[in-house]
Amino acid sequence: QVQLVESGGGLVQPGGSLRLSCTASGGSFSSVAMGWFRQAPGKEREFVAAISYNGGVTNSADSVKGRFTISKDNAKNTLYLQMNSLKPEDTAVYYCAAGPVYSLGRYSQPEMYDSWGQGTQVTVSA
Repeated sequence: QVQLVESGGGLVQPGGSLRLSCTASGGSFSSVAMGWFRQAPGKEREFVAAISYNGGVTNSADSVKGRFTISKDNAKNTLYLQMNSLKPEDTAVYYCAAGPVYSLGRYSQPEMYDSWGQGTQVTVSA
């Protein structure tokens, strides 16, 4: 398993942008898929976006398509989530995850990931 630490969260106005980072250590970052999930108060954790082990395949939730971009730098052991055109409903704690996921259809399933970060708060508010 890899150890994951997220950063980059904060307070941003609607329509603004943020870039989240997730730095991995202690494992084989380049051989695992990575994902972003989020959890708002009173709601279940939901899938945001995922990327294959080599960065060649990405998948994202319909609610963020066209606004959020996931990317992975294997040389830096870092996962990114570029978030543009943020909306109040994007407010949540964002978690990165890593795991042996190799099927596109399974990227959105949190039980497929075996390593999780501690989360970073994103608040979108005027």
